[in-house]
Amino acid sequence: MIDDLHPALAHHLVNSLGWRSLRPLQNEAIEPLLAGRDAVLLAPTAGGKTETAMFPLLTAMERERWTGVSALYVCPLKALLNNLAPRLATYAAWLGRSVAVWHGDVSASTRRRILRERPDVLLTTPESVEAMLVSTKVEHRHFLGDVRAVVVDEIHALAGDDRGWHLLAVLERLTRLCGRPLQRVGLSATIGNPEELLTWLQGAGRGRPASVVAPTGSGPGTVDIELDHVGSVDNAANVLAALHRGEKRLVFCDSRALVEKLGAALRERGVTSTG
Repeated sequence: MIDDLHPALAHHLVNSLGWRSLRPLQNEAIEPLLAGRDAVLLAPTAGGKTETAMFPLLTAMERERWTGVSALYVCPLKALLNNLAPRLATYAAWLGRSVAVWHGDVSASTRRRILRERPDVLLTTPESVEAMLVSTKVEHRHFLGDVRAVVVDEIHALAGDDRGWHLLAVLERLTRLCGRPLQRVGLSATIGNPEELLTWLQGAGRGRPASVVAPTGSGPGTVDIELDHVGSVDNAANVLAALHRGEKRLVFCDSRALVEKLGAALRERGVTSTG
């Protein structure tokens, strides 16, 4: 329920976004995430998984008075991070919290500012987390030692892949740096073996309290991707080509011209498209 979230967050969801209620997945995730459980959240793309994870974590951030860089939001694609940043920054600002993006395309001056000001939520890639942990320009314990939770977006695209195993190794290093278990939350498309995915995500922390969260009766289905969520046609094509190659996806556009433009961009990336 919206009322289970921090009052300021609940107020803005109703009055700023006009939400009358949360989606089933968002309702069902509040209790386990506020309890600090590891979790895998299952829903199709554009199913509200980001909000499902971040609303309870922002609530915990306030209730438990987390300080410093206390939540990492890890994603395999820089384009997705760039597109998520304004939305998450809005949610965090409702609570007086801040968000920053750190990946390979971020300038050195911006990184220096981030190191000085330490955002509450840092959006980054697996490779950038490792780069921070080995960089002589980052005071590791000062900058990353307060992390309490890590959200891994598109985890189904990482699991079992070399980047996924690399991420697990990085998370173990981060856990040792922080000196405590980190709450690990994976966001995934609907899959057939979520329990195995959750165990994989927990790494050396398997056995910690954990939950698979999915709306009752949910299952594999058509994924709808709205271009507004990815910022531009080129970004939409990058996301589809990187995460869904070889899979059938139904994409809705606002006009015939956008359909043709996206189709051409996908074909340039070696993806078959019809429209």
